[in-house]
Amino acid sequence: MAEPFSLYLHIPFCTAKCGYCDFNSYAGQEHLIPSYSEALVQEARLWRKATTGRTVSTVFFGGGTPSLMPLEEFATIVDGLRSTFEIAPDAEFSIEANPGSLDEEYLRGLRELGVNRLSIGVQSFHDDELQSLDRIHSAGDAGEAYRAARAAGFTNVSLDLIFGLPDQPIERWQESLEEAVALEPDHLSLYALTVEEGTPLARSVARGRTPAPVADDQADQYEWTVRRLAGTSYEQYEISNWAKPGYRCRHNLTYWQCREYLGLGAGAHSYLDGVRFATAALPDRYLALVRESSELATDGADDAPMRQVVTGETMTPELDISDTLILGLRLVEGVSLAAFEERFGVELMAAVGDRLREPIDAGLVGVEDGCLRLTERGRLLGNEVFERLLPD
Repeated sequence: MAEPFSLYLHIPFCTAKCGYCDFNSYAGQEHLIPSYSEALVQEARLWRKATTGRTVSTVFFGGGTPSLMPLEEFATIVDGLRSTFEIAPDAEFSIEANPGSLDEEYLRGLRELGVNRLSIGVQSFHDDELQSLDRIHSAGDAGEAYRAARAAGFTNVSLDLIFGLPDQPIERWQESLEEAVALEPDHLSLYALTVEEGTPLARSVARGRTPAPVADDQADQYEWTVRRLAGTSYEQYEISNWAKPGYRCRHNLTYWQCREYLGLGAGAHSYLDGVRFATAALPDRYLALVRESSELATDGADDAPMRQVVTGETMTPELDISDTLILGLRLVEGVSLAAFEERFGVELMAAVGDRLREPIDAGLVGVEDGCLRLTERGRLLGNEVFERLLPD
């Protein structure tokens, strides 16, 4: 039986672009939303033949700000997905949302469309920190959005927070996390602020207008977070993610476990049939290329060219091994030695042991209970391990 796969749909629209964000997102282009909704449905249909016989196990709307989409546009997309793909009855169906764009009526509408998991981008429970991050919502909005989600019937809610802001005392981060824990969400995603190249934040840091995050301060905040959540109902299952039992994000596990997924929308990435590929990033160009591909398909072509796909790379064994280890080591359980050998026909340490000698000696990674895992210290310095696992 063919392996199931996951669906990712990228919604690139935002009310305002946050200074730290390097995602493929654009402010001021909401007028494209109706055309974009139709294009997502058209692109899905282009993939019908390639995915026949395979079940969709998770659906994830990311962005951008998917919650900017009117409910009628979501209905168009969801109806198109259900008529094109075989979506499992128990599929996890997630949407990322901004607290400032949510109310109970809208959330009830999402529930009626089958959305069963909500990820709310809170980032901080301090208004001044939200302003420094260019977020358009307030701390009060975040609490109201969470309560509205529960009132609308969501039983699987995740909160995203960012720590390690410039000049952020650890006490301020502790207060934000305590606010989040008090709400009792089912899942927490807790990320250190990263200065990404090409972002307004990176330019501001380079010009000396904003202090850079301090790595030692971020490490202190992370270590406190791990200690604070230990012994609670939240179990850490990935470097930056904690969940109550039964609430791990199944969609993100698809990525970390190197299973296959199809990305739809501007700038979406995919891993399907042994090939990694991505679509055109600019919304206008994406729309034009999907239209062109759909017209060719309508003209009777057996295999219409996927004009919207602009980059592609066939996975080599070396690249597959690298991805499997780098992504798998993000998980607390690590990479199973037996599963690795079954998949690749070679023992894990025979394949990469030379690359891991220094990280093992430094106490960053080790073998425990039949799995290669990062140590607690290794989770702080994971990039030092990952860099050694990149293919030559």
